Amino acid sequence: MTSLATNQDLDPRLLRDAFGTFPSGVVALAAEIDGRPIGLAASSFTSVSLDPPLVSVSLATSSKTWPDLRRSSHIGVTVLADHHAEVCRALAGPVDHRFDELDFTTTPEGAITLDEGLASFDCTIYREVEAGDHVVVLLELHAVHQAEDNAHPLVFHRSGFGTLRTLA
Repeated sequence: MTSLATNQDLDPRLLRDAFGTFPSGVVALAAEIDGRPIGLAASSFTSVSLDPPLVSVSLATSSKTWPDLRRSSHIGVTVLADHHAEVCRALAGPVDHRFDELDFTTTPEGAITLDEGLASFDCTIYREVEAGDHVVVLLELHAVHQAEDNAHPLVFHRSGFGTLRTLA
């Protein structure tokens, strides 16, 4: 076992590698802004509270998409399935082409959810908390849909995509 790094050794690459050892699911956040779909993928989604129903996501303050996305009155959150790796890559691509090949649904309030997700939520911003080079966004849920199949989630681990393996 290697020794623990001291505070002076906490360079961004070391931190990214260490954080990457913890697998996480991946979600899409999306809404219709000025008549067009805007969205991004995030791997920092967490359930927070049942009463009120809240989830959180952490987004880089350098995000070019979040300032536009946060203008929507409602934001859709979709839990991506294991077959959505290309969808995730599209959501990280050029802003004007992120939704070119994606099937999605838009609510009357402007929330966009991706078709074939494991679960989807219609949300509003509850609170934003500055946290270093990120903003922690608390989202209040107003509607939920869960897929009826037994598909597995897309997993982000060590800077790559994978799937869960069911143990017998």
